[in-house]
Parts: sequence; structure tokens; C-alpha cells
Amino acid sequence: MIADTRAKATGEGATSVFPARRTLPIAYGALFLIGSMLVGLLIGPAHLGLDAIVRALLSHVPFLGVRSHLSQSDSAILWQLRAPRVVLGMLVGGMLAIAGASYQGVFRNPLADPYLLGIAAGAGLGATLAIVYGHGAVEAYDLIPLAAFAGAAGGATCSYLLGRSAMAGSNTASLILAGVTVMSFLTAIQTFVQQQHAESLQEVYSWILGRLDTAGWHDVGLVAPYIGVSAIVLLLHRRALDVLSVGDEEAASLGINVNRTRLVIVVFATIGTAAAVAISGLIGFVGIIVPHAIRLVLGPSYRLILPLALLGGAGFLVLADVIARSILSPAELPIGVVTAFFGAPFFAVILRTSRSFR
Repeated sequence: MIADTRAKATGEGATSVFPARRTLPIAYGALFLIGSMLVGLLIGPAHLGLDAIVRALLSHVPFLGVRSHLSQSDSAILWQLRAPRVVLGMLVGGMLAIAGASYQGVFRNPLADPYLLGIAAGAGLGATLAIVYGHGAVEAYDLIPLAAFAGAAGGATCSYLLGRSAMAGSNTASLILAGVTVMSFLTAIQTFVQQQHAESLQEVYSWILGRLDTAGWHDVGLVAPYIGVSAIVLLLHRRALDVLSVGDEEAASLGINVNRTRLVIVVFATIGTAAAVAISGLIGFVGIIVPHAIRLVLGPSYRLILPLALLGGAGFLVLADVIARSILSPAELPIGVVTAFFGAPFFAVILRTSRSFR
């Protein structure tokens, strides 16, 4: 039986079907992301043209010799307005999706998402405090992202410490319950602060509902290192997530240090999520929609789910942002409203079918 479990968890004997079952879906995921990126660059008040955008992109590839046909003003629209917004959407969407898949695997819970462990509540409280008390320093020193990141990290740390101190039950159950407790407490503090400073409510809610409209290359540079490192670490642990899915005792018998592996995955998923929400605000449901859609189509293996979640989440959020800035043009809808519109019904379906999750 141990041999069967080992083969199931590690994929022994499956090398002959590797190209068809893994590389092809990942190639499709990459094509989806490229298509989403082109749509994000193409759609906007100023018409640039697909051919002109492609040539402008290729002009930055060394040794091709392609020249851009865009005017100076159109080039500024493409590279200073649309491109950073698309790149930031890719980074945030990919991180939220791969973090969601990682949380679902490490906690063996289909409803786990990147805002578990008090991350969202901590980020919301940090941003609220920065908006209310930061005053003129907010614009000059990027205080909102810094405060949101610190709040998210602090909320996750409190949840982990509280969960570790209540180890009577299982490790995963303790962490989840601790996250709910910390989330409720931090949300209560945030609500109190908002009520005491009603004049800041609009700005607070604008951040909470999520936004990419103010994105610039500076924002991309702030989050890219955190998201890049976190995504790489999670991808390197995709096989370990498959092993953890068979249970802690079985995973330990296969040579996995369960506690250390779970801690590493949770820590880096949390760091990446905290960096993402610090810039974009609280964009919900991406970490549930994308991993579960992949799981429903391609099965439960995290060796396939994680890379596809990274690609699919990036493309999904770019397209959601296109809808957010197009549906009420010239006004913009908060991107969190768009993801919630698609995510809430999907969440209900997952809730009904969660008994079949492994």
C-alpha cells in the first residue's frame, strides 16, 4: 500500500504521458496569458491597433530589427499607461491564484483562499490607518502600500502564533480558526477607525474594492521581487503538495517533513499575497476561481495546477481589469466588483461540491 501511495503522490510510472498531460496544458495557459496581455494593451480610449502594438513590443526584442510605428503620444499611452497596468495585473492575478492553490493544498480545504490567516483584514487595517493618519506623507512615501504590507504580514503572523499555541486539534484546523479570530478582531478595529473618520470613507473603500488604475512602473518594481521569489518557491514545492494531499502520516512515511514544508508554503504564499494586496487592494475570488477551474478540467495534481494557476490567474485578472475599465467607460468599475461578480456564483458551486475535494 505504501508503494501505491508513493506512486500516486510522486507520479512514478507517469513519465510516458508527461508531454501530453502537462506541457500541452501549460502551453495553452501561456497562449491564454499572451492573448489576455494583448487585449489589455489594445483596449482603451485611444485606438492604437493590434499590428502597431505587436510591432512596438517586438521593437524591444534585441536582434529582431523591428521598428515601432507608434507616434510619440501613442507610445507614451502604451508604455506609461497601459503596459504597467497590464503587467501589474499579471503579477497580482498570478500571485493570488497560485497562493490560493497552495493554501487549498496545504490545508486540504477547497474554500481556502489567499486572504486566509487575517491577511486581508491586516492589509485593510494598515491601509486605513495610512489613509486616515498619513495625510501629506501618503503620496510622497508610498505609505499606503507599506502600511498594507505590514498589516497583512502582521495579521498572518498573529494568526500563525495563535494557531501554534492551540495545537490540541490538527495543525491546519488550528491555523484556519486562528485566522478567522484575527480577521474578526482586525476588522473590528478597522470599522472603529472608519467610523471616527467618516471623511476618509470614500478613499478607504476605493482601496478595499481593488484598483489597478493608478499603476505605474514604480508599483511594478515594488512588488515584482516579492511576487517573483514567492511564486518560484511555491512552484518548487508543487510535488510536495501532491504528497501532502495523501495525508500527514503518509507524507511523513514518504520522507516529507510535514511541519517544515507546510510552514514554508504558508510563509511564501503569505508574503506574495501581502505584496500583491499592498499595491492592488483587496481583489477577491481569484484564488478560488482559477485553481478550481483548472482542477475541474485537468484533475487534482498540483504539479499541473500551480503553474497553470500562475498563468491563468495572470490572464484572468488582466481580462477582469479590461472589463472594469470598459463597461462604464469613461468611468471605471472597481476591479474587485468584477471578480466578485464572477467569483460569488463559482464559490457557491464549489461549496456544494466540496465533499469531493481531496
